[in-house]
Amino acid sequence: MNRLFVANKPINISSNRYLSKIKRKYRVKKAGFSGTLDPFACGCLIIAFGQYTKLFRFLKKSPKVYKATLWLGAYSPTLDIEGIKTISKVKKFSKDKIKKVLKDLKGDITYLPPKYSAKKIDGQKAYALARGGDEVKLKNITTTIYDIKLLNYSHPFLTFKISVSEGGYIRSIGEIIANKLGVDGALSYLERVCEGDFYYQNEKPLNPIDFLKIDTIEYFGNKEDILLGKKIKKELLSIKKDGEYYLVLDNFLTILSIKDDKVKYEINGVLLC
Repeated sequence: MNRLFVANKPINISSNRYLSKIKRKYRVKKAGFSGTLDPFACGCLIIAFGQYTKLFRFLKKSPKVYKATLWLGAYSPTLDIEGIKTISKVKKFSKDKIKKVLKDLKGDITYLPPKYSAKKIDGQKAYALARGGDEVKLKNITTTIYDIKLLNYSHPFLTFKISVSEGGYIRSIGEIIANKLGVDGALSYLERVCEGDFYYQNEKPLNPIDFLKIDTIEYFGNKEDILLGKKIKKELLSIKKDGEYYLVLDNFLTILSIKDDKVKYEINGVLLC
């Protein structure tokens, strides 16, 4: 079964365990998801079955929008409610002060991802190393914050909505907000509202063509060449410049890449349902 849809992951379950539940529900063996949500987090989780699992890297999944609640005064090595070690009483801030801190974050920011994350170090997940007591050395990443605004402030809980580029870590951004206010902070709630145009619609099947971030291309040769995966010449394509492109023939999706005058099949023969 080929299927693409958005599930609504609940809190207190890992993305992998939730995927197992989805697989049992639909009685499928091959399935995957894009963009891990932490166990304490909930919301939009893009799921694919069958051949559609090959398409994740070609889908437009940005910007990502989240709602988060930051607990001011709470210290957690994991930067979330699951690992809170201490809670300190902190002074109440003015909303104007908080709004200014949030506003100043707009644009590109560079920071360290959380040690307790699925980020890989030499093939191992950072959280596995951290839980094992090993030293975790992560490299700085840069995230674009397109928009961020205060939704509610009921001291010591600060709720905000944020739109970020792919690969952003909201737990780390929460820590940055707290630090700019001069206190510790950890997320007590995190919800992914959407990823690009992907949002929860009761697990409605989606057409992957509507979500591809690459341009379409035409082939002027014999279409059987494509369907059979034969070598094709760049001269027979409607676009000649380097890049990745898709075409649909007889309801089968093919993704090609052009680089240095060579044409390569990235994906071929994916049946569109």
